[in-house]
Amino acid sequence: MVYDARMTVLGVALAASIATFIGGSFALRFRDKLHLILGFSAGAVAGVALFDLLPEAIELGGKYHSAASVALFIALGLFGYLILDRMILLHTHEEDDPGEIGMQSHGAGDAHTPRGSFGALTLAAHSFLDGVAIGVAFQAAAAIGIIVAVAVLTHDFSDGINTVNLVLRNGGDRQRAFRWLLVDALAPLLGAASTLLFRIPESYLGLVLAVFVGTFLYLSASDLIPESHHRHPRALTTVMTLLGAALLYAVAHAL
Repeated sequence: MVYDARMTVLGVALAASIATFIGGSFALRFRDKLHLILGFSAGAVAGVALFDLLPEAIELGGKYHSAASVALFIALGLFGYLILDRMILLHTHEEDDPGEIGMQSHGAGDAHTPRGSFGALTLAAHSFLDGVAIGVAFQAAAAIGIIVAVAVLTHDFSDGINTVNLVLRNGGDRQRAFRWLLVDALAPLLGAASTLLFRIPESYLGLVLAVFVGTFLYLSASDLIPESHHRHPRALTTVMTLLGAALLYAVAHAL
């Protein structure tokens, strides 16, 4: 990458970090509107996978690999994230109402505080991968990088929300939640910066994008959509999801 491209990647990653921080701050202040933001994020993340990354993965990967190979790597991304989700608590969903976070009696969740910290750590690792996705997308093309960045920005907003919710639901106080929010906010910037140290060969770039197609679809379908509908009316959240997908479709075809 040339110097200007590197500055663009780092600038976009910094915006993702800011979005994560704003999302966590939003969770601490305005919990009754979270379902609308999460619904929009679900559509945006699915939209970037279907309308931008998938066509690019097919186009780039098709030069060197069969369609079956591209599909295999999409499946690896989806099911690989499923394994992470289930085995290392990447997204720990409780039955608690998000509107009740921070309302537990003192000491009630103390035994679960390490669980909340571990969950926040894995969310930060996921945000690091979001930054990697931005950097890899810019290696493919500037237009792809911009669209992926839009999806990451909306998704990292919800990541900030999830980080705060996770720590508070498991007995952590607001100071602990804020510290983990800072870690999560820094992670995308570090992930994007790491991609400046290597360049993926063109013959493998389509397969890497295919992996991100699978991960983005999984995040939308298994995390953001269910969370946006959790204990909230579904009509408006569904509209927000469709709006997010439509916006990304428009952006993908405009660039």
